[in-house]
Amino acid sequence: MELLHAGRDDHALRTAALLRRSHPADKELQLAGLLQDIGRMLRPGDGARHAVLAAEAVRPLLGERVARLVRLQAPAPAAGGADRPGEDAEAEAEAEAVATLRQAREAAGASGPDAGVLEDWRPLLELVAAGSCRAGNAIGPLGSPRGPITDVR
Repeated sequence: MELLHAGRDDHALRTAALLRRSHPADKELQLAGLLQDIGRMLRPGDGARHAVLAAEAVRPLLGERVARLVRLQAPAPAAGGADRPGEDAEAEAEAEAVATLRQAREAAGASGPDAGVLEDWRPLLELVAAGSCRAGNAIGPLGSPRGPITDVR
């Protein structure tokens, strides 16, 4: 939350708000919209890698799907193909989510309805982080094991 407060990005807030309205059940997609540009805050001036940096930063706390969506929302084309049975459906669903994220990002560029305040997103960040931890993502951002989440800062 401190990093998000420091960067105060109304565009990201509008993107997340649009995704909340259009895809209310997809909490991870909403967070990907909110966190899309934190790579720029982590390493200013490294624009070519900002999506990768952001994905690496959110993966330990929010899980693999949020990290993938944050990484893939950048204009660079995604690489790879289906290797396992059922992966085609997963890849198609992910491609649809990335397209939705990009559309919301573009739509958020125009002035729109009030996106609320950043603090409104804290409960969702905590919910997804707790789910990620329960799903076996028990390594903290610095590579050390972590216990239950009590504060998302």
